[in-house]
Amino acid sequence: MMNATYAWPDGKRCVAAFSIDFDGETPYLWRSRHTQPNTLGELEQRAFGPRQGIYRILEMLSRLDIRSSFFIPGVIAEKYPAAVEAIAKEGHEIGLHGYLHERVDELSKEQVEESIIRGKQALEKVIGPRTMGFRSPSWEMTADTFELLQRHGIPYDSSMMGYDHPYWIEGLPEVPVQWLLDDAIFYRYTGGGAGNPPLNPNTVIDTWQQEFEGIKRYGGLFLLTVHCWISGRGSRIIALERLLSQLKNDPDVWWATCGEVAEYHAKQYAGQFRETLGGRTP
Repeated sequence: MMNATYAWPDGKRCVAAFSIDFDGETPYLWRSRHTQPNTLGELEQRAFGPRQGIYRILEMLSRLDIRSSFFIPGVIAEKYPAAVEAIAKEGHEIGLHGYLHERVDELSKEQVEESIIRGKQALEKVIGPRTMGFRSPSWEMTADTFELLQRHGIPYDSSMMGYDHPYWIEGLPEVPVQWLLDDAIFYRYTGGGAGNPPLNPNTVIDTWQQEFEGIKRYGGLFLLTVHCWISGRGSRIIALERLLSQLKNDPDVWWATCGEVAEYHAKQYAGQFRETLGGRTP
């Protein structure tokens, strides 16, 4: 299938989707669950997301008339139900993102299943029962996790990077991400002198624009992922709106949520672009 062209609806050249990993403090809480540090810097930095950043992103999306996909850990739904309600009220897709942003490769199969169940229950307590896709915390997956997603009726995954268009892996539609289109690798900085300082937003937007041009040439999926505690900051959201506004006006682009992309793939490519774990073609 390496030379096959992926065909999008209505003759569109490519698809664009905007996703938000609404993590808030959960990655920090997961990493520090055994040590219980008494520092507050990173916690407060991450809390900016559910306190302010999420509402700025929602306002921007409303202005641009873009429906997006929010992947939310269960703990965020428990701690910030008003924010999750606001996302649902605006008609955005809501997907699973673990319970405490647990890395599945650090869990037993039983623990992964518990995180899926608890995460779904926490979200549904706020927004009611619904079918939800899955994005694994830290974008890592295991064979057990794919098996559990199917067992619990999860319709798709969005954690892997095996193509730059949707494909099948372990019986599920995969809506692929990629690190180049994630804001964290450019902006994330939590202090202490570790790591590189954040990049200028103009540099990041230029990088994303170049990747979009390449994806459009090859007919792929431009799936941009941001975090509201990172991209909800002033200069970054202004630059982000500039890019999204430009792409929204491109007549060659089909705009869709991750769930809509997965549904399209399931209907149109039932027998194509299938891969097993590790890229072994059946």
